[in-house]
Amino acid sequence: MDPTGLDLPPLAAAFVFGLLGGAHCIGMCGGIMSALTFAVPPSMRSPARLSGLLLGYNLGRITSYMMAGALVAGLGTLIALSPQARLVLQGLAAVMLILMALYIADWWKGLLKVEAVGRRLWRHLEPVGRRLMPVVRVPQAFALGAVWGWLPCGLVYSMLAWSLAIADPWRGATLMGAFGLGTLPALLATGLAARQLGALIRHPATRTLSALSIIAFALWQLWTLLPGATMH
Repeated sequence: MDPTGLDLPPLAAAFVFGLLGGAHCIGMCGGIMSALTFAVPPSMRSPARLSGLLLGYNLGRITSYMMAGALVAGLGTLIALSPQARLVLQGLAAVMLILMALYIADWWKGLLKVEAVGRRLWRHLEPVGRRLMPVVRVPQAFALGAVWGWLPCGLVYSMLAWSLAIADPWRGATLMGAFGLGTLPALLATGLAARQLGALIRHPATRTLSALSIIAFALWQLWTLLPGATMH
């Protein structure tokens, strides 16, 4: 662990998971990005303005991810009061990563049941987002993105399980921030109609490789929890 209290490998892994989850992000949020883009009046649809609005949406979204990460990790500090409880949380986080991988690859959609839990909160937040539209200024875009960040998402919930296991609000927030930054290329490409990148991210081979990479990482995490496992 470095002196700042942040582990670079987990932050790098979280960023990569955001990248690997790009296919799901495009499927779930790509339509939202496109709708928000076309909602801007044609007379105000300059490349610079659209880029600023898209960046505002996503910065707001990532800010909400970080807030959620801090809150969940704070809860983790209360749960992980014993070494045994911490091991259970770490095991849960690894299992959630495996479920994330199955979700990304379209092999199993069990995380949809987890998303259903978040829909109750979303029913209260969605009207707030609607009142912010149409968006023509960056502060509006940031505010709408901050609301959008609470949209029920199995990938986000999987990462929040990791934040829960970390049991440190600052590290939980930075972990979710790294994940959010990893999702940026896919969503910005969608908003800016970068069709080639979007097609590559959605390709079945890309999704399969992404899923296998996440599963390998999760299995390694589980292995390190076994008694007598050698930590490197």
